[in-house]
Amino acid sequence: MQITSKNIRSEVNIQIETCDTNRSSPLPIFLKFEDVEYKVKNKQGSTKNNPLKAVISRVGSQGRMEQDSYKKILKGITGRVGPGEILALMGASGSGKTTLLKVIGGRLLENVKGNITYNDITYTTALKRRIGFVTQDDVLFPQLTVEETLLVSAFLRLPNSMNRQQKYERVNMIVKELGLERCRNTKIGGNFGKGISGGERKRTSIGYEVLIDPSLLLLDEPTSGLDSNSANKLLLVLKGLAKAGRTIITTIHQPSSRMFHMFDKLLLISEGYPVYYGKAKESMEYFSSLRFTPQISMNPAEFLLDLATGQVGDISLPDDLSASRGSLDTGKSIIKYLQVKYKTQLEVQERTKNEAAKAPEHLQQAVQVGKDWTISWWEQFRIVAKRTFKERSKDYFDKLRLLQAVGVALLLGLLWWKSKIDTEPQLRDQIGLLFYICIFWTSSSIFGAVYVFPFEKLYLVKEQKADMYRLSVYYVSSTLCDMIAHVLYPTLFMLILYFMVDFKRTVSCFLLTLFAILLVAVTSQGAGELFGAAVLSIRRAGMVASLILMLFLLTGGYYVQHIPKFMRWMKYLSFMYYGFRLLLKVQYSGDQLYECQSTQGCKTLQSSASFDTVSLNGGLQEVWILLVMILAYRLCAYFCLYKRISQSNI
Repeated sequence: MQITSKNIRSEVNIQIETCDTNRSSPLPIFLKFEDVEYKVKNKQGSTKNNPLKAVISRVGSQGRMEQDSYKKILKGITGRVGPGEILALMGASGSGKTTLLKVIGGRLLENVKGNITYNDITYTTALKRRIGFVTQDDVLFPQLTVEETLLVSAFLRLPNSMNRQQKYERVNMIVKELGLERCRNTKIGGNFGKGISGGERKRTSIGYEVLIDPSLLLLDEPTSGLDSNSANKLLLVLKGLAKAGRTIITTIHQPSSRMFHMFDKLLLISEGYPVYYGKAKESMEYFSSLRFTPQISMNPAEFLLDLATGQVGDISLPDDLSASRGSLDTGKSIIKYLQVKYKTQLEVQERTKNEAAKAPEHLQQAVQVGKDWTISWWEQFRIVAKRTFKERSKDYFDKLRLLQAVGVALLLGLLWWKSKIDTEPQLRDQIGLLFYICIFWTSSSIFGAVYVFPFEKLYLVKEQKADMYRLSVYYVSSTLCDMIAHVLYPTLFMLILYFMVDFKRTVSCFLLTLFAILLVAVTSQGAGELFGAAVLSIRRAGMVASLILMLFLLTGGYYVQHIPKFMRWMKYLSFMYYGFRLLLKVQYSGDQLYECQSTQGCKTLQSSASFDTVSLNGGLQEVWILLVMILAYRLCAYFCLYKRISQSNI
C-alpha cells in the first residue's frame, strides 16, 4: 500500500545531520546466506478434536506424514550484503520477509536449513551484541519517556569506556538525528494510555538499536507509520549509518520511487521463493530482459510487487505467457516462470560470487570474539530496578488497591469487632478470621505476581536476545520492586484490623502476627511468579494459579483437619498450611484458659477440638519452612523463566 501522510503529523522534521562516521568504528560484517530454508509445524486443527478423523487421516497418509506435518516458509534464499550497503527485502505480506530477517538475526535457529555466515563464520552467541534488530511492533515500555527509554539502552549497552556524560551526549545526538526533540519528555504510551504518535514510536525503536552502533542492523518495516517525507529522511539516516561501515538489511513493503533508488541491493521474494536478487537500480532492466514491462507509468516498487504476486493487469508479458493472460492460473504461471528464470540466470551467478568472496582472516577472528558485559551486575541491577519501579509504580500505588486493603480491613474489623475467645464458638470464629486473612493475602499476592512475566514477555525476550543485561538482574529487580506492594498493603491492613479485633494487645505479638502475614504474602508472591514463569501465557497463568490456590486452600488445615493418609502429602506442599499454623501459634498459647463460665470449668486452648492437629508450642519450624519455600519458589521461577525465554522468539 502507498505510504501517505494521512493522520500523521507530517511537520515532523527529522534532522539530516548524517551520522558522524568518526564517532565509532563498528566491526565490518560481510553477510552471506545460501539456500536458506525454514519450515514450521502445521497445526492439525481439523483433526485435533475428532479422534476418529485423526486415526483415519493417519492411516491414509502414513507415507507422507513427514512432509504434511511441516510447512515451508522460506524455500532456498541466496544472497550477500557487506558493510556500507543496504539490502531491501521486498515481497507481498506473508512472503517470508520477516522470517528471513529473524533467521539472519539469529532469532530463529530451529528448523532452519542452509548456510548463513558472518565474515565466513556461522552464527554464535558472540554476535548477539553486534546485531541490532528493530521489530515491526514497537516493543517499548509505555510508562517511560522517549529520553528515559534511550538512556536505559545507553547505560546498559554502551561500553564502560564511555563516561556518563558521553552517554548522555550520544542519546542527545540520536534524539536530534531522528527528530525526537519535540517528544523527548513525553511518555511512550500505548493501548491503555496516551503517548507519542506511531511514527515517533517507530523512530524511538530505531534509535534504541542505532544507539549502540551495531555492525549489522536489521529493520522490519521501519517506515510504517511515517509519511513519505519523513520516511525518505529516515532512509537518509540509514544511508549515513551504512556509510559508516555498517551492514543494513530492511524489509520494506512498498517504498516510494525516491526511496527505492536509495537501496543498494534488492531481494524480491514471492511465496518464499526468490525471484530477483541484485542491485536495486538494475531490477527494472532485468525484468525488461524477460519481456515484463509496465504499460503505464509505475513506481518501480509497485511494478515489482505486482510481478511477485502475479497481478499483471498493466504489465506486458513475454510471448510464452501471453496466451495464459486472463485465465485463473495466470498468476501462478507468472510466479513459476519468474522462479525458473531466477534459478537459471541469477542464482548460478550469485553462488559463484559467494564462493569467490572471502572475508579477511582478521575479520573472521574478530567476529568470533565475544563482548563482555559493559557494566557490572550491580550497576545493571541499579538501572533495571529503577526502570522497573518507574514502570510499575502506577500499579504499586493504585487507589483501587489501597481501597481494597483498607476496605477489607474495616469490613473484617466490624464483623469481628472486639471478638473474644471465652467460648468454643467464639474461638472458632476468631480462628476463621485468621484463616480468612491467610486466604486474602495468599490470593492477592499470587494474582498480583502471576501475570507479571506473561505481561512483560515481549520486552524481556527482546532485551535478552540483544544481551542487554543478565536475566538474574531482571528477575531480582522485578521481585524486589514488587515486594514493595506485597509488604506495604498487608502492613497497612494489619495496622487497621489488629486493634479492631481483640487480638493480643502486646507489641511483640503484633509484630509476630505481622511477620507471619508478610511471610505468607511473600511466599505467595514467589508461587505466583513460578506459575507465571512456567506458562508465560496471560490466559493460562490465571487458570493454573486458580487451580493451585484451590488445592492450597483445601489443604490449609481449616476446612479439613484430618486428611486421608494417601492425600496427606499435599498439605506439606501448601504454604497456607504452615502460614495458618504459624498465625495460630503466635496468637494462642497452649496453656491459655477459656470456657471458664461453663459447668465443667476452665479448659486450656490446647484441649480444644480446633487444635487437634496443631501444637500451640513453638513456631520456629513453620518460619524456617516458609523461608525455604520463599527461596525454593523463586529459584524454580528463575529457571523456568530462563528456559521459556531462551525458547521464545519475537
